[in-house]
Amino acid sequence: MKKLFIGIIVIVLGANFWNVYSQQKKATMSFEETEHNFGTIQESDGPATCEFTFTNTGSEPLIINRVAASCGCTSPSWTKEPVIPGGKGFVKATYNPRNRPGKFNKTVTVFSNAEKPTVVLRIMGDVTPKPRTIEDDYPYLIGGVRFKSNHMAFVKVNSGQQKTILFEMVNVSGDPVSLTFERVPAHLTLTVTPEILKPKEKGIIEATYDAGKKNDWGFVIDRLNVLLNGENIKNNILTVSATIEEDFTSLTSKDLEQAARIQFESKIFDFGKIAQKSSVSHEFVFTNAGKSDLIIRKITSSCGCTAVSPKEKVIHPGQSSSINATFSAGTRKGNQNKTITVITNDPKSPTVILRVKGEVETTASGN
Repeated sequence: MKKLFIGIIVIVLGANFWNVYSQQKKATMSFEETEHNFGTIQESDGPATCEFTFTNTGSEPLIINRVAASCGCTSPSWTKEPVIPGGKGFVKATYNPRNRPGKFNKTVTVFSNAEKPTVVLRIMGDVTPKPRTIEDDYPYLIGGVRFKSNHMAFVKVNSGQQKTILFEMVNVSGDPVSLTFERVPAHLTLTVTPEILKPKEKGIIEATYDAGKKNDWGFVIDRLNVLLNGENIKNNILTVSATIEEDFTSLTSKDLEQAARIQFESKIFDFGKIAQKSSVSHEFVFTNAGKSDLIIRKITSSCGCTAVSPKEKVIHPGQSSSINATFSAGTRKGNQNKTITVITNDPKSPTVILRVKGEVETTASGN
């Protein structure tokens, strides 16, 4: 009996010893700290870096598989070689404060073969923004005049109405400058104040967009040239854009009930796989499910590879029609995803997006 008792004790002690030994064999990542506060840093000083140091307190080599930052503003680096038991390693975190004023709190996750396979490190601080320069506020330079943008965006303009915006500029040259414009469309009126900009003087362009004169629908673009003292200089193109929409805000609930309503059988055409230099066509069938005539205002495609044509532009209530879309593969290859924008007088869905997608396979002759 005594021998049996001693045998049981030996087995139990042996099992405990094996468990302890097995646990000790695993790699263990022990960091001196898992958080770092940069305090206040200056944006003008550029990226700030801190280093987290760890020790492998286990009994197997420790390998960091990867390190992932919570955002692109933080760049990590780390010990790439295995860290032997008792050895030290590091994980560095670099935060880029450029254009990121204010407080930040970011994480860096470490993935390894350690007993605890993931460890989250944290960096924080407060970025003091650099003093703004004239280049920051007016980044686009045309000759000796800086503009806040080279794109004059009117955003939304109701059909038949006018919209006015102010466009800021500053003369950074040492000479007086007068601004005039070339290729100005009839639907755009531009007035410069003051007429002559003195050196270092700021001014504005008052721009008025007349959607009635444009006589178009949807997103439209014009490009004009800025002339300085009558000269047509390099890189002087100013882009003007607007989205012209029908104004349905005055419609009553009764008007909406009587309005046209476009209803597609399907808004997506998947052509599967086709060869290069081939084409495929599809009819997008739709019905006027409303109580008034449906008018197709405009149809555009996202690229010249897709040709679209409506069967008819006025569809009576209850009548069905279609829009033919032909996709030409040309020398394109791989996955394709093209859109067709349909603008109508349907007040509930004035803009409908249709999609043509599929894959263009590379032919032997196309390699």
